[in-house]
Amino acid sequence: MDHDRQGPLLPSARGPVSAAVEEYLLGAGPLPRHEEVAAAAVYGDDFQLALYLCYELHYRGFAGVSPDHEWDPDLLRTRAALEHRFLSALREDTAVHDSVEDALAGLLVEPVDGTGVSHFLSKEGELWQVREYAAQRSLYHLKEADPHAWVLPRLWGRAKAAMAAVEFDEFGGGRPDRVHALLFADLMTDLRLDTAYGHYLDAACAELLATVNLMSLLGLHRSLRGALVGHFAAVEITSSPGSRRLAEAMRRTGAGPAAEHFYDEHVEADAVHEQVVRHDVIGGLLEEEPHLAADVAFGIDVTGHVEDRLAERLLSDWRAGRSSLRTSLSSETSHIS
Repeated sequence: MDHDRQGPLLPSARGPVSAAVEEYLLGAGPLPRHEEVAAAAVYGDDFQLALYLCYELHYRGFAGVSPDHEWDPDLLRTRAALEHRFLSALREDTAVHDSVEDALAGLLVEPVDGTGVSHFLSKEGELWQVREYAAQRSLYHLKEADPHAWVLPRLWGRAKAAMAAVEFDEFGGGRPDRVHALLFADLMTDLRLDTAYGHYLDAACAELLATVNLMSLLGLHRSLRGALVGHFAAVEITSSPGSRRLAEAMRRTGAGPAAEHFYDEHVEADAVHEQVVRHDVIGGLLEEEPHLAADVAFGIDVTGHVEDRLAERLLSDWRAGRSSLRTSLSSETSHIS
């Protein structure tokens, strides 16, 4: 079976909720009971994998799973229950700034003594940690910009034109060899990682799944378009300095030229994107719909919340000499779709 063309294989379940969702997708059992969904830890492996499985049906799906499940009414009801709990937890746990300006201001200042993942990898990270980071992030980067594209039909005027321009760059500016997802696959090849879409789903921690689930949650709901724009702004504004540090990490650890190029490309591209997103995407949206300002601020701040949780997980594992992955990495023969 062509792993990429047919979609990735379903991963191993991580508890009763994700197990029931998988069984349902395969026609082998009922969906999880309401009590099971209500009892699962929102940020835990079982809950986040179950939600990820539901969302992935809107991307490439899974091998052996009918594409008709994408709009299965019963499955959508289960997804809605998961989403309600996830969004409620995010709103409760995220400290949100009073204004978009204040939320953006916090992103525009680079701390002198940064302690995040990119700081760690650039200064002291080892090659095995760089490989783990790439494997985890591949769940997003191999579909880079796809979740954000869902907001385009929900925008108009200046915001829509600016968002489309940034997305056009993310998708290679008309050149297939410059599509950012393909550039990341090249990075993975340098790091001796398998480039098949979704290959590292079993390995990824719950905190990483939450970062991807957040994008899908915001992208798939028109009511959350303001938060999606805020999320996108947070990603673009923090990308350029973070990518500069990650490019340094790739050079220092000898990751390879394609690995260096991926982050060098983002240093330049996202420095431009930052200005466009701040002035034209956010500015254009709030010019048309000023009532969405609180949603934009929430999108900015909730992005920091889930990224901070991921950073805490990765750094606590690495500083203790532990792998951050649920399954081990080996030197793999990679292939590009």
